[in-house]
Amino acid sequence: MYLSGCSSDPVRENRRVAALVANFSRSPLQRNRLGESDAELVRIPGTDLLLAITTDAVVEEIEMGLYRNPYLIGWMTVVVSASDLAAVGADPLGILLNQTLPTGLAPGFEDDMQRGIRDACAACGLPPLGGDVNESDRLHVASTAVGTVPAGEAMMRSGTRPGDHLFLTGRAGLGNAFALQVLTRVPEVARVPYRPVARLQEGLLLRRFASACMDTSDGVVATLDELMRRSRFGLQLEPTSLRILHPEARKLARKSGIPTFAFLAGPHGEFELIFSIPPGRLSEFRTAADAAGISILELGVARQEPGLQLADQESGAWPDTAGIRNLSPREAEDLDLYLSHLVALADPAI
Repeated sequence: MYLSGCSSDPVRENRRVAALVANFSRSPLQRNRLGESDAELVRIPGTDLLLAITTDAVVEEIEMGLYRNPYLIGWMTVVVSASDLAAVGADPLGILLNQTLPTGLAPGFEDDMQRGIRDACAACGLPPLGGDVNESDRLHVASTAVGTVPAGEAMMRSGTRPGDHLFLTGRAGLGNAFALQVLTRVPEVARVPYRPVARLQEGLLLRRFASACMDTSDGVVATLDELMRRSRFGLQLEPTSLRILHPEARKLARKSGIPTFAFLAGPHGEFELIFSIPPGRLSEFRTAADAAGISILELGVARQEPGLQLADQESGAWPDTAGIRNLSPREAEDLDLYLSHLVALADPAI
């Protein structure tokens, strides 16, 4: 196992980010190291609060044709950043919006996109604080969300220890099912409903108990891989994907013949939270979650031996999680070839 951000990290994205910021100066007020948390955490002088700030753009999804509906584009512009606040346990303050709008958009497109932004802001408790609007040949939307966390309560991606229990805030695989249906030819089934929510209320509860947390914006396998690298632990996922897989993803798996694990391994997530709870806090956490009406799914128990293993995989082979993360649908000759590589890395016995 390798620590993200190091030159020896086998995950290409981590190496690239580390190279990009290698010559940047660092604020003495910043409390997280490079890539250590979903949002950047900065001490606010004179208070016992940290400022949580995060920025994200919806670019690849638009250019690939994954997000075509203007309302969904607006909704996701907010959710991608709001989810990062949830993953550090932040109380939301507001959001800044950056919209580059091409001329000649279809009638009603801009209005529908703004409705999506408005509704997502309301759902997340993130009032728009301002932003920037430009014109260009391509549609480009981005957001910067800000919140606060009491010092000492912010959740990092590091901190999981062997013996900690790992959980998921909701069923997984819906994001990849949606992407598969939009971008490839699959058997005719009802359109997969995709409108993820940022788990901000769950994050506020988790910051009292969790030893680590990260959202599944890049899929379950990528999230687990990063958490494992950060804290150098391993996990046996049990029992397989079927237990945590979203019903719509399970249905599409049956129709398409694609292995269920591929719906967890793909790069398009559903913005749930994966988090770890120390065994000594487990009973108290379950009681608090029940009282708050928050449902959780257990993934397994962290162990000393590194790597991700599937509990019912007959071959005993372990998925190549770094290889899965290094696959890029944009770089593949076609999506069918990408999918075959993804399945092979998910189960080396195939």
